[in-house]
Parts: sequence; C-alpha cells; structure tokens
Amino acid sequence: MKRQHGVILALDETDHAKAISVARAVAPHVDAIKINWPLILSAGPTVITELSSLCPVICDFKLADIPNTNRLITQQAVRRGASGIIVQGFPGMDSVKAVVEAAAGVEVFVVTEMSHPGGQEYTAPVADRIARMAVEAKASGVIAPATRPGRIKEIRGIVGSLSILSPGVGAQGGSAADAIRAGADYVIVGRSIYGAPHPADAARGISDEVRSAMKK
Repeated sequence: MKRQHGVILALDETDHAKAISVARAVAPHVDAIKINWPLILSAGPTVITELSSLCPVICDFKLADIPNTNRLITQQAVRRGASGIIVQGFPGMDSVKAVVEAAAGVEVFVVTEMSHPGGQEYTAPVADRIARMAVEAKASGVIAPATRPGRIKEIRGIVGSLSILSPGVGAQGGSAADAIRAGADYVIVGRSIYGAPHPADAARGISDEVRSAMKK
C-alpha cells in the first residue's frame, strides 16, 4: 500500500451496488478500502475481487482463531485479491505468525487497541505487549485508536517504522489531524465518508486535513 492520501475508507455499507458506487467515487482520494463482515456477508466474498480492481483492499476480518483457521482464512482472502489482512493480537504469537506466513507478502496489520470505549477494558491494558508482538512477528503494521491520540504516540515508540493505521475518525469522535500528528500513517474513516451526501468530496476533505497535519 503506497501512501498518497493517508486515508483508508472503512466501507461498512451493506448494499452491494451502493458499496461499489461509493468505492468508484472515492478510490482516487484514498489509499485503500477496508471491508468488514457487514459487506462480505451481504455481497459475498467475490466483492473482495471486485473492489480490488478499483483500489487496494484490506480485509478487516480481525482474525482471532487458532493458527490453522487463521491460515486458511488468510489464504482465501489473498486468493481473492486482498492487499492486506487485519488480525487480533490477543490469541497469541502463533496465531499472528500463521497469518503473516500465509499472507505471503500481503500486508498484515495487528490490532493493538480498539477505538471504541469498550476497547479500554480489555485491549488497552495489553496493547503495548501486542505492539511488541507485532514487531517480533514481522507484521507490516498495527491498528491504534484515533480516538486516543496519546496511545498512538506511545505505540509509535514501540513499533518504530511499522505502519500505524488509526480507526475512529469521524463518527466515533477521533480527529484525523490529531491522529496523524500523534504518529499515525493512515486514518481509517467510515460513516463520515460512505454516509456523506457526496462521498468523494468527504474523502477529499479528510485527505486535505491529513496532508496539512503532515506538514506541521
């Protein structure tokens, strides 16, 4: 994934036709499109291939199973054209390494701490350990919350040059500029883009905010 805009669209739309329409409109203004179970379950796994013809696709499966199951899911996503996979770190090193190995060069991002308020209950207390695990497992990067920029800064100190993707911008209350200034490489934005009257304009606006923050 090449950083041009510093923005990743979280396309949690469940209407197949609308999802493709939004993706076409937004693709010139984002670096990747992240898809999760809502779209996969409504449109089927072939939507990975459809979207990958428009933009790099990150499969946000948040894999959290035993190594073999993680490996099998990763292989299927890669075969369908995924450019990235998101995995939970809490199942342990063997499960994370299974994804990295099965990805065969496709980027793997490890969730350190989730962005919603509940993320502070269980993921936050072990986020630093998970970040160190991501480095040891040779993942491409980590997920850290835009809703808590201070945590991005702390996690950056652990992961060094690994990419940091930060969800929670917009509807969850996180600021794109604050996340970037704290050390994020990309912000992940969903409803504020795909739910906007003009998604392309919304994506362009956030991209402009990110570029401005990078200069400061």
